[in-house]
Amino acid sequence: MRNLLIAIFLLNCFLGMSQAELNKYKYIIVPVKLDAFKQENQYQTSTLIKYLLVENGFNAVYDNAMPEDLLNNRCLGLVLSLNDDSSMFTTKLTLSLKDCFSKEVYVTKEGRSKEKDFKAAYSGAIKESMQSLSDVDYQYQPAANKEPVTISFKDDVKRISQTATQAPKNSTHDPVVQQKATLKEQSYKDLTPAQSDFKQGEGQLTETATQVKNVVESDVLYAQAIPNGYQLVDSTPKIVMILQQTSFSNFYMAKPNWQEANGILYKRGGNWVFEYYEGGELMNKKMNIKF
Repeated sequence: MRNLLIAIFLLNCFLGMSQAELNKYKYIIVPVKLDAFKQENQYQTSTLIKYLLVENGFNAVYDNAMPEDLLNNRCLGLVLSLNDDSSMFTTKLTLSLKDCFSKEVYVTKEGRSKEKDFKAAYSGAIKESMQSLSDVDYQYQPAANKEPVTISFKDDVKRISQTATQAPKNSTHDPVVQQKATLKEQSYKDLTPAQSDFKQGEGQLTETATQVKNVVESDVLYAQAIPNGYQLVDSTPKIVMILQQTSFSNFYMAKPNWQEANGILYKRGGNWVFEYYEGGELMNKKMNIKF
Protein backbone atom coordinates (compact mmCIF):
# COMPACT_ATOMS: atom_id res chain seq x y z
CA MET A 1 0.00 0.00 0.00
CA ARG A 2 2.84 2.39 0.88
CA ASN A 3 4.57 1.78 -2.46
CA LEU A 4 1.27 2.32 -4.28
CA LEU A 5 0.75 5.68 -2.55
CA ILE A 6 4.30 6.76 -3.42
CA ALA A 7 3.76 5.77 -7.06
CA ILE A 8 0.48 7.74 -7.20
CA PHE A 9 2.16 10.76 -5.62
CA LEU A 10 5.05 10.69 -8.11
CA LEU A 11 2.62 10.27 -11.02
CA ASN A 12 0.62 13.30 -9.88
CA CYS A 13 3.81 15.35 -9.57
CA PHE A 14 4.85 14.35 -13.09
CA LEU A 15 1.45 15.19 -14.54
CA GLY A 16 1.48 18.54 -12.79
CA MET A 17 4.92 19.41 -14.22
CA SER A 18 3.86 18.26 -17.69
CA GLN A 19 0.70 20.34 -17.54
CA ALA A 20 2.58 23.47 -16.45
CA GLU A 21 5.05 23.01 -19.30
CA LEU A 22 2.39 22.43 -21.97
CA ASN A 23 0.32 25.39 -20.78
CA LYS A 24 3.04 27.74 -22.05
CA TYR A 25 2.23 26.90 -25.67
CA LYS A 26 -0.81 28.07 -27.64
CA TYR A 27 -0.70 25.58 -30.50
CA ILE A 28 0.35 22.04 -31.38
CA ILE A 29 1.56 21.80 -34.97
CA VAL A 30 0.67 18.52 -36.69
CA PRO A 31 2.69 17.81 -39.85
CA VAL A 32 0.62 16.80 -42.86
CA LYS A 33 3.43 14.37 -43.66
CA LEU A 34 4.93 12.77 -40.58
CA ASP A 35 8.62 11.88 -40.80
CA ALA A 36 7.86 8.23 -40.07
CA PHE A 37 5.91 7.87 -43.35
CA LYS A 38 6.55 8.36 -47.05
CA GLN A 39 3.20 9.92 -47.95
CA GLU A 40 1.04 12.73 -46.62
CA ASN A 41 -1.51 11.60 -44.04
CA GLN A 42 -0.51 7.97 -44.60
CA TYR A 43 -2.98 5.57 -42.93
CA GLN A 44 -4.90 8.78 -41.98
CA THR A 45 -2.49 9.28 -39.07
CA SER A 46 -2.25 13.09 -39.28
CA THR A 47 -6.02 13.60 -39.33
CA LEU A 48 -6.51 11.15 -36.45
CA ILE A 49 -3.85 12.82 -34.31
CA LYS A 50 -5.28 16.29 -34.90
CA TYR A 51 -8.79 15.08 -34.09
CA LEU A 52 -7.67 13.47 -30.81
CA LEU A 53 -5.69 16.58 -29.80
CA VAL A 54 -8.73 18.80 -30.33
CA GLU A 55 -10.88 16.31 -28.41
CA ASN A 56 -8.47 16.67 -25.46
CA GLY A 57 -8.70 20.47 -25.46
CA PHE A 58 -5.57 21.36 -27.45
CA ASN A 59 -5.48 23.92 -30.26
CA ALA A 60 -4.05 21.69 -32.99
CA VAL A 61 -3.26 23.02 -36.48
CA TYR A 62 -1.70 21.51 -39.59
CA ASP A 63 1.75 22.75 -40.58
CA ASN A 64 0.40 23.95 -43.95
CA ALA A 65 -2.47 25.96 -42.42
CA MET A 66 -1.00 27.84 -39.49
CA PRO A 67 -2.66 31.04 -38.15
CA GLU A 68 -0.95 34.41 -38.59
CA ASP A 69 0.33 34.78 -35.03
CA LEU A 70 1.97 31.35 -35.24
CA LEU A 71 3.54 32.19 -38.61
CA ASN A 72 5.03 35.32 -37.06
CA ASN A 73 6.24 33.49 -33.96
CA ARG A 74 6.83 29.75 -34.27
CA CYS A 75 7.70 29.61 -30.56
CA LEU A 76 3.97 29.83 -29.77
CA GLY A 77 3.59 26.21 -30.85
CA LEU A 78 4.98 22.74 -30.25
CA VAL A 79 5.75 20.54 -33.26
CA LEU A 80 4.45 16.97 -33.02
CA SER A 81 6.42 14.02 -34.32
CA LEU A 82 5.66 10.30 -34.41
CA ASN A 83 8.43 7.98 -33.25
CA ASP A 84 7.88 4.58 -34.90
CA ASP A 85 9.57 1.64 -33.13
CA SER A 86 7.49 -1.13 -34.71
CA SER A 87 8.67 -4.72 -35.06
CA MET A 88 7.55 -7.40 -37.49
CA PHE A 89 4.49 -8.40 -35.49
CA THR A 90 3.78 -5.39 -33.28
CA THR A 91 3.17 -1.73 -34.10
CA LYS A 92 4.82 0.41 -31.40
CA LEU A 93 5.02 4.21 -31.33
CA THR A 94 5.23 7.32 -29.16
CA LEU A 95 4.34 10.94 -29.90
CA SER A 96 6.73 13.72 -28.92
CA LEU A 97 6.29 17.50 -28.76
CA LYS A 98 9.25 19.81 -29.46
CA ASP A 99 9.58 23.59 -29.15
CA CYS A 100 10.90 26.01 -31.80
CA PHE A 101 14.48 25.17 -30.79
CA SER A 102 13.86 21.42 -31.33
CA LYS A 103 13.97 20.80 -27.57
CA GLU A 104 11.73 17.93 -26.51
CA VAL A 105 9.05 19.17 -24.10
CA TYR A 106 6.77 16.13 -23.78
CA VAL A 107 6.65 12.45 -24.81
CA THR A 108 3.57 10.26 -24.57
CA LYS A 109 3.55 6.70 -23.34
CA GLU A 110 4.12 3.94 -25.87
CA GLY A 111 1.08 2.78 -27.82
CA ARG A 112 0.96 -0.77 -29.17
CA SER A 113 -1.17 -2.80 -31.55
CA LYS A 114 -0.93 -6.30 -32.99
CA GLU A 115 -3.41 -5.66 -35.81
CA LYS A 116 -2.18 -6.91 -39.18
CA ASP A 117 -3.85 -4.14 -41.17
CA PHE A 118 -1.54 -1.08 -41.09
CA LYS A 119 -4.33 1.50 -40.85
CA ALA A 120 -6.01 -0.32 -37.96
CA ALA A 121 -2.66 -0.96 -36.27
CA TYR A 122 -1.50 2.67 -36.34
CA SER A 123 -4.95 3.89 -35.36
CA GLY A 124 -5.01 1.66 -32.29
CA ALA A 125 -1.44 2.49 -31.26
CA ILE A 126 -2.02 6.24 -31.65
CA LYS A 127 -5.20 6.13 -29.55
CA GLU A 128 -3.39 4.22 -26.78
CA SER A 129 -0.44 6.60 -26.87
CA MET A 130 -2.71 9.67 -26.76
CA GLN A 131 -4.22 8.52 -23.46
CA SER A 132 -1.25 10.27 -21.81
CA LEU A 133 -2.53 13.65 -22.99
CA SER A 134 -6.10 12.91 -21.92
CA ASP A 135 -4.88 13.04 -18.30
CA VAL A 136 -3.38 16.52 -18.77
CA ASP A 137 -5.73 19.38 -17.90
CA TYR A 138 -4.33 21.69 -20.57
CA GLN A 139 -5.12 25.42 -20.56
CA TYR A 140 -3.03 27.93 -22.48
CA GLN A 141 -1.42 30.54 -20.21
CA PRO A 142 0.40 33.26 -22.20
CA ALA A 143 3.58 34.64 -20.68
CA ALA A 144 3.18 37.99 -18.95
CA ASN A 145 4.48 40.91 -21.00
CA LYS A 146 7.65 42.37 -19.56
CA GLU A 147 7.96 46.16 -19.48
CA PRO A 148 11.04 47.44 -21.33
CA VAL A 149 13.97 48.68 -19.25
CA THR A 150 15.34 52.13 -20.09
CA ILE A 151 19.12 52.35 -20.33
CA SER A 152 21.19 55.41 -19.45
CA PHE A 153 24.62 55.16 -21.09
CA LYS A 154 26.06 58.06 -19.14
CA ASP A 155 25.59 56.46 -15.74
CA ASP A 156 25.71 52.88 -17.10
CA VAL A 157 22.87 51.82 -14.77
CA LYS A 158 19.33 50.61 -15.34
CA ARG A 159 16.68 53.22 -14.61
CA ILE A 160 13.96 51.65 -12.48
CA SER A 161 10.87 52.96 -10.76
CA GLN A 162 11.39 54.48 -7.31
CA THR A 163 10.23 51.77 -4.96
CA ALA A 164 11.28 50.53 -1.57
CA THR A 165 14.41 49.08 -3.20
CA GLN A 166 15.77 52.58 -3.91
CA ALA A 167 18.80 53.44 -1.80
CA PRO A 168 18.18 55.92 1.05
CA LYS A 169 19.38 59.45 0.66
CA ASN A 170 22.08 59.07 3.29
CA SER A 171 23.67 56.05 1.58
CA THR A 172 27.28 56.58 0.52
CA HIS A 173 28.41 56.45 -3.11
CA ASP A 174 31.74 57.04 -4.78
CA PRO A 175 31.92 60.81 -5.40
CA VAL A 176 32.29 62.07 -8.95
CA VAL A 177 34.87 64.58 -7.69
CA GLN A 178 37.82 63.66 -5.47
CA GLN A 179 39.74 66.54 -3.89
CA LYS A 180 42.05 67.27 -0.98
CA ALA A 181 42.66 70.68 0.51
CA THR A 182 45.03 70.56 3.44
CA LEU A 183 48.17 72.48 4.32
CA LYS A 184 50.33 69.59 3.11
CA GLU A 185 48.41 68.37 0.08
CA GLN A 186 46.11 69.92 -2.50
CA SER A 187 44.61 67.85 -5.30
CA TYR A 188 41.52 67.79 -7.51
CA LYS A 189 40.25 64.95 -9.70
CA ASP A 190 37.00 65.01 -11.70
CA LEU A 191 35.56 61.50 -12.13
CA THR A 192 32.38 62.53 -13.96
CA PRO A 193 31.84 60.12 -16.88
CA ALA A 194 33.06 61.69 -20.09
CA GLN A 195 30.46 62.29 -22.79
CA SER A 196 30.79 59.58 -25.42
CA ASP A 197 31.28 60.70 -29.02
CA PHE A 198 29.74 57.45 -30.25
CA LYS A 199 26.93 57.96 -32.74
CA GLN A 200 24.47 55.17 -33.24
CA GLY A 201 24.01 54.25 -36.85
CA GLU A 202 24.85 51.68 -39.43
CA GLY A 203 27.92 49.54 -38.82
CA GLN A 204 31.24 50.88 -40.10
CA LEU A 205 34.27 48.74 -40.88
CA THR A 206 37.40 49.46 -38.85
CA GLU A 207 40.82 49.82 -40.47
CA THR A 208 41.80 46.34 -39.27
CA ALA A 209 38.72 44.80 -40.88
CA THR A 210 39.63 45.66 -44.48
CA GLN A 211 41.05 42.21 -45.25
CA VAL A 212 37.85 40.32 -44.68
CA LYS A 213 36.48 37.66 -47.01
CA ASN A 214 33.13 38.64 -48.51
CA VAL A 215 30.41 36.02 -49.09
CA VAL A 216 26.88 36.52 -50.47
CA GLU A 217 23.90 34.54 -49.11
CA SER A 218 21.50 34.15 -52.03
CA ASP A 219 18.62 32.39 -50.26
CA VAL A 220 15.93 34.61 -48.79
CA LEU A 221 15.52 34.27 -45.00
CA TYR A 222 12.41 35.37 -43.14
CA ALA A 223 12.58 36.98 -39.69
CA GLN A 224 10.09 35.73 -37.10
CA ALA A 225 9.82 37.48 -33.74
CA ILE A 226 10.78 35.50 -30.63
CA PRO A 227 11.47 36.67 -27.08
CA ASN A 228 14.51 39.02 -27.09
CA GLY A 229 15.02 38.91 -30.85
CA TYR A 230 14.21 37.01 -34.03
CA GLN A 231 14.68 33.63 -35.64
CA LEU A 232 15.57 33.49 -39.34
CA VAL A 233 13.93 30.68 -41.28
CA ASP A 234 14.20 29.58 -44.89
CA SER A 235 11.32 28.55 -47.16
CA THR A 236 11.27 24.98 -45.75
CA PRO A 237 10.74 26.46 -43.05
CA LYS A 238 13.91 25.57 -41.14
CA ILE A 239 15.54 27.77 -38.50
CA VAL A 240 18.84 29.01 -39.95
CA MET A 241 19.91 31.60 -37.39
CA ILE A 242 18.88 33.02 -34.00
CA LEU A 243 19.22 36.79 -33.46
CA GLN A 244 19.42 38.34 -29.98
CA GLN A 245 18.73 42.03 -29.50
CA THR A 246 21.39 44.42 -28.23
CA SER A 247 21.24 48.02 -26.99
CA PHE A 248 21.77 49.30 -30.54
CA SER A 249 19.28 49.31 -33.37
CA ASN A 250 20.14 47.24 -36.46
CA PHE A 251 22.76 45.29 -34.46
CA TYR A 252 22.24 41.71 -33.20
CA MET A 253 24.19 38.88 -31.62
CA ALA A 254 23.81 36.03 -34.12
CA LYS A 255 23.96 32.23 -33.69
CA PRO A 256 23.91 30.30 -37.01
CA ASN A 257 22.97 26.65 -37.26
CA TRP A 258 25.91 25.68 -39.48
CA GLN A 259 28.74 26.33 -37.01
CA GLU A 260 29.49 26.48 -33.28
CA ALA A 261 30.92 30.00 -33.17
CA ASN A 262 28.61 33.00 -32.85
CA GLY A 263 28.89 36.25 -34.77
CA ILE A 264 27.20 39.61 -35.18
CA LEU A 265 24.57 40.83 -37.63
CA TYR A 266 24.36 44.52 -38.51
CA LYS A 267 23.05 46.79 -41.24
CA ARG A 268 25.51 48.56 -43.52
CA GLY A 269 24.68 50.53 -46.65
CA GLY A 270 21.13 49.20 -46.71
CA ASN A 271 22.35 45.56 -46.51
CA TRP A 272 22.37 43.10 -43.64
CA VAL A 273 25.87 41.69 -42.97
CA PHE A 274 26.71 38.65 -40.81
CA GLU A 275 30.30 38.94 -39.53
CA TYR A 276 32.03 35.94 -38.00
CA TYR A 277 35.31 34.00 -37.91
CA GLU A 278 35.86 30.80 -39.87
CA GLY A 279 39.16 28.98 -39.45
CA GLY A 280 40.78 32.12 -38.07
CA GLU A 281 39.62 34.19 -41.05
CA LEU A 282 37.21 37.09 -40.64
CA MET A 283 34.17 36.63 -42.87
CA ASN A 284 31.53 39.12 -44.04
CA LYS A 285 28.39 37.41 -45.32
CA LYS A 286 25.75 39.59 -46.98
CA MET A 287 22.36 38.24 -45.90
CA ASN A 288 19.04 38.49 -47.79
CA ILE A 289 16.58 38.97 -44.92
CA LYS A 290 12.87 39.87 -44.99
CA PHE A 291 11.65 41.39 -41.72
